[in-house]
Amino acid sequence: MSAPASDLSRVRLLIFDLDGTLIDSKLDLALSVNAMREQLGLGGLPHDVIATYVGQGVEKLVQRSLGEGTKEESLVKSLAFFREHYRQHMLDNTKTYPGVREALEELRGRGMAVLSNKPVKHSREILSALGLAHYFSAVYGGNSFAQKKPDPVGALALMRENHASLEETLMIGDSETDVLTGRNAGVRTCGVTYGFGAPTLQNAPPDWTIDDLRELPGLLNGRRTGKRAK
Repeated sequence: MSAPASDLSRVRLLIFDLDGTLIDSKLDLALSVNAMREQLGLGGLPHDVIATYVGQGVEKLVQRSLGEGTKEESLVKSLAFFREHYRQHMLDNTKTYPGVREALEELRGRGMAVLSNKPVKHSREILSALGLAHYFSAVYGGNSFAQKKPDPVGALALMRENHASLEETLMIGDSETDVLTGRNAGVRTCGVTYGFGAPTLQNAPPDWTIDDLRELPGLLNGRRTGKRAK
């Protein structure tokens, strides 16, 4: 079902997810998970399986990757190992998705921020290394607030900082976690279909979907008709 782009004409604050939306970090995350499993004497997991564990923070990623019944002591040690390994290798293969740079450049002039469940230090370092940091007025991570997405605390903080109303804010992400964050904050949502979390959008359909971030400026400016996901 199509929706008129004029529905988004008032949007002036764009809140972006990071992994699976702006950056393709799937390989580096998977390699760090399997390095963690290897030091425990466990076999590697398929990268596509690991990708399904991403999106709710590093603690959940490690827990899911090790499976139910893992002892607390092992979880703590494995989490520390993963964090250090990923810190050292998080830019080995990670890159922006096609069209991200062009889209962000065209969107300059609007308020833009990043809200990720990745640790904030890693989020900022990756954006800086990839030359994207200057596009965003704020970058928050999974340890920036008391609660992670889909809790709306981060989105609400960004709205306050930017003096943006519900109608003036749009959440953009590749997973149900991002959609639920937007819903919980009371704002509209746009799902990107190219990210590794995109299959979960079926569980929580966003208001609009796009197949390439370069579609977003046209959607906001009324040059393109958006695809309603509901």
